[in-house]
Amino acid sequence: MIRQTLAASVLLIAASPAAAQSQQEALDARYDRALAAGYKALFLCGAIANADRVGQDRLAEHVEQWELTGIQAPLDDIIRTLPHEIVTDPNGVVDHVTVTWADDMPPRVAEYRGRAGCAIMPPGTVPETDSNSFPKYGDALIRNWHTRIDTPVRSRLEAAFTDDYGKGARTTSVIIDQGGQVVDEMSAEGFGPFMPQRTWSVAKSIAATLVGMAVQRGEADVHASAGLGAGEGDPRATITIDHLLRMASGRYSDTAGNRTDPIYFGGATVDERAANWPLMYKPGTAYRYANNDTLMAVAAIKSSLAAPSVTEQLWDIGMTNTTAEADWQGNFILSSQVWASPFDLVELGRLYLNDGMRGNSRVLPEGWRDYVSAPSGPQPEGRAFGYGAGFWLFNNSPGVPADTFAAMGNRGQYVVIVPSRDVVIVRRGEDPVGSRFDIAAFTRDVLADLD
Repeated sequence: MIRQTLAASVLLIAASPAAAQSQQEALDARYDRALAAGYKALFLCGAIANADRVGQDRLAEHVEQWELTGIQAPLDDIIRTLPHEIVTDPNGVVDHVTVTWADDMPPRVAEYRGRAGCAIMPPGTVPETDSNSFPKYGDALIRNWHTRIDTPVRSRLEAAFTDDYGKGARTTSVIIDQGGQVVDEMSAEGFGPFMPQRTWSVAKSIAATLVGMAVQRGEADVHASAGLGAGEGDPRATITIDHLLRMASGRYSDTAGNRTDPIYFGGATVDERAANWPLMYKPGTAYRYANNDTLMAVAAIKSSLAAPSVTEQLWDIGMTNTTAEADWQGNFILSSQVWASPFDLVELGRLYLNDGMRGNSRVLPEGWRDYVSAPSGPQPEGRAFGYGAGFWLFNNSPGVPADTFAAMGNRGQYVVIVPSRDVVIVRRGEDPVGSRFDIAAFTRDVLADLD
C-alpha cells in the first residue's frame, strides 16, 4: 500500500476549546472542525480519484490551490491547518483519504468506490484499506481534441479569466459550442475540457435530466406523489416530483438556501437529513430553494437509477467523464455531489438543444426542454433569474434571448443553453466566497460575438 502524507506545518489545534467558551460554543467549534475535515477529505478524494478514472492527473497541491481555498467561513481557515493522508492501491489509484481533526477521535475518512466516486464516512469511522483495486483509463476524445485559435469569441474567453466579469472570480474552464461544434475553449493551468470538477448545484439539472429519462422509459410520472410523509393522512403525500423539481414542496428548511453540510461533509445520510421536514405551505404555492427537494426527487425514482446504473445512463447521453456520488449508504447526492468535465456539460446542453434526442434515439420525452424551462411554479423573489424544473431561467435578463435557461452551481458552475441560437456556453470556476461571475453579461457578449 502506497501512502502520501502531508505533515501539519503547525500543531493540531486542541480539540477542547478555551474554558471561556460555553459548552455550546465548544461543541459548535468542534463540529466546524469535523465538517472542515470532511470537506477536505472528500474534495481531495473526489478531485484526484475522479481525474485518475478518466486518465487525467491532479495533485493534492493543485486541489488545495483551487477547491480548498475561498470557501465559506469558518471552514476556510480551519482546512489549511488540518493534515491529510492519501492512501493509494497498487495501481496508484486513491483508496481513501484521511484528515486529522481531533486528538481524541479517528480522522475523517473519504473512501473511493470506483465508478461510484468518493463517499464521506461518518465521524468516528476507523479508516480501512479496501481490497478492491480500480483501473485507470482514458477517454478517446482526449486524443482527438485540437486547440483552436483566432475564433470570434477568443477575446471573451480571455476576459473570462480576468476580473472583467466579476472581481476576484476564478475561471477554470470555458467552452463555447454552436450547432453541435465547439467554437472555442480555454482552461486554466491544470484543468482542461476533460478534467472533472464538482458540479455543485449543476447536479440538480442533471437530476432533472435523469428524472426525464425515467419518464421517457415509463418508469416515473412527475405529477405523481413523491412518496413523502409518514403514511395515510400525512399531507406531505400530496407533494409530487414536479413540486420537488420546482423547489415548491412547501416544506421547511432550516437555513436560507438549505445548506446540507451534514450530508455533504458530515457523513449523515440522505434518509436521515432530507426526507422528513414538516410542511409549511400547500405544495406548489411557495418557492424555497432547497437541496432537500432535489434529493427527494431523486429518491422518488431510486428504482429507476439502479438498472442501468446512473453511470451507464449518463454515458448514454455522452457524459462519459461524469461520476454521480452518493452518501456512504448509497443514496445519490444529486443536489451537488457530481463530478463532470466541461465537455460532458457541453453534451448535457446539446441534449437539450436537440429536445432530448441523442442521435436517432429519444432519451428525454418530447417537450421535456419546454417543461424544465417553463416558470410554471412559484418563482424566486428579488432574483434576476426565474426557475423552472431543475434549471434557472434567463427570462429577466436584458439582451439575452428569452428562451435561454441554465444549470447553475456554487463557485461559478454554469451550463447556459440558448435554443434559439443553437448555443451552449459552459463556464467552470472556483470563485471564492464574495465573488460572482456575471454569467448573464458573459452570455450576452458571447452571443453578440457569434452574430
